[in-house]
Amino acid sequence: MGQENCTIVTEFILRGLSDVAELRVFLFLLFLLIYGVTFLANLGMIALIWVSSRLQTPMYFFLSHLSFVDFCYSTTIVPKMLYNILNKEKTISFLGCMVQFYLFCTFGITDIFLLAVMAYDRFVAICNPLLYMVSMSQKLRMVLVSGCYLCGTVCSLIYLSLVFEIPSYRSNVINHFFCDLPPLLSLACSDVTMKELMVFIMATSNEVITIMIILTSYLFIVITILRMRSAEGRRKAFSTCASHLTAIVVFHGTILFIYCRPDSGNSVDTDKVSSVFYTVVIPMLNPLIYSLRNRDVKEALRKVVGSIIFS
Repeated sequence: MGQENCTIVTEFILRGLSDVAELRVFLFLLFLLIYGVTFLANLGMIALIWVSSRLQTPMYFFLSHLSFVDFCYSTTIVPKMLYNILNKEKTISFLGCMVQFYLFCTFGITDIFLLAVMAYDRFVAICNPLLYMVSMSQKLRMVLVSGCYLCGTVCSLIYLSLVFEIPSYRSNVINHFFCDLPPLLSLACSDVTMKELMVFIMATSNEVITIMIILTSYLFIVITILRMRSAEGRRKAFSTCASHLTAIVVFHGTILFIYCRPDSGNSVDTDKVSSVFYTVVIPMLNPLIYSLRNRDVKEALRKVVGSIIFS
């Protein structure tokens, strides 16, 4: 590629999901609806956990942070995406692009580690129920949650440094709907082989660490459940884990597909569709999964709504 085509970029153009003008209104209304549900469901879950005495347990403490991270995660991407759908000028400044990328990475990686911490929480609750509240003390909960946010922040700073090391770009048009690392690296004039390798190693390491925590926790959980004599006890234990397992499979499956594989020439459009799923759809699904499949949440919501009506 010729060096004469390389320039220092001050702004990027986000191509978005589709160039078809007829789809603009449909896509805008669809993603506005999804974001509205995400906004209400996640903030509603946080508020419900905050006001309900029934939900003052370690499990719901972690769930409130998961809802907060999902809300921030979605808010980093969707409002700018909605704006770009309806506007011909789809520009974003270089600084704005870096901020969006950094926040997206921070909340995304924090989400991954929170799911692992929640698996450990389920392990303690099911395998050692009598000492659950003692083992998962407030101090330990704060340490675990702080560790999740710290991992997200540190990993994101490393990813961000890889972008700042790119001296020039052959184009400022990003074939994506937000500022993500793979499409940014694909525009670099310099050789980015080592950067792509670092991204692959770091993403895979995070996935391996968190998945090992999850698998180990659930291995002991399954062994404990199978040893239970009561069929009702086994059903309750499996029901408690079902929501968390659903969230894990959906989120990690998409992350593994996009980031934890070497560049195999997959279609950019395929990656964009996958990205829509984990940046827009999953933050909406998580609170719905936990509320619709959780008796405690439904009971707490019924009590709160009832008290509001009667008051």
